Amino acid sequence: MSIMQYNGSGIVAMTGKNCVAIASDTRYGIQQTTVAHDFPKVFRMHEKLYVGIAGLATDVQTVRAKLDFRMKLYHLREERLMKPRVFANMLSSMLYEKRFGPYFTEPIVAGLEDTDDAKDVPFICAMDLIGAPVYTTDFLVGGTASEELYGTCETFYKANQEPEDLFETISQSLLAAVDRDCLAGWGAVVHIITPTEVISRQLKSRQD
Repeated sequence: MSIMQYNGSGIVAMTGKNCVAIASDTRYGIQQTTVAHDFPKVFRMHEKLYVGIAGLATDVQTVRAKLDFRMKLYHLREERLMKPRVFANMLSSMLYEKRFGPYFTEPIVAGLEDTDDAKDVPFICAMDLIGAPVYTTDFLVGGTASEELYGTCETFYKANQEPEDLFETISQSLLAAVDRDCLAGWGAVVHIITPTEVISRQLKSRQD
């Protein structure tokens, strides 16, 4: 078994109409043994920026702590919040620094950012364990449930969905996918980021 599959996870980010969603399962396991079902894998950086981290649980916590430190340092120096694209570049650089002994994580960044042309444009980005980024405008997946998530997201995704429709789409995609992966599941959490608020909801799923 790959070290990336040791704990198991399923994370997905999806764009909508001036909104973006990120969701993950909540299982913490050691290979096929489930230890807990309330392990966080998606973390709030600020009100318009979240990051989901799949991979080895100990490295997930380490990377999250380092990101918190860098975010606070940036805010202290710049006196402003970090844009999602800047955050993604910083995270990519941080992972590449450790390329010869990498953190076994696969982060997904989701947020809303202002551009020269428009306000609150959805932004999603994913990267591998040494920080090679991929940008897209529909959805991104990560974790041991990636293959299952690709299938369900391809089926359910539609462009320019409103927040409630996006919530339903990402929830059904995630729940259907983790039911087909024995290393992920046991509950889920969904965050919908809109220009005015963040809607966070817990989902119940199969626990067997």
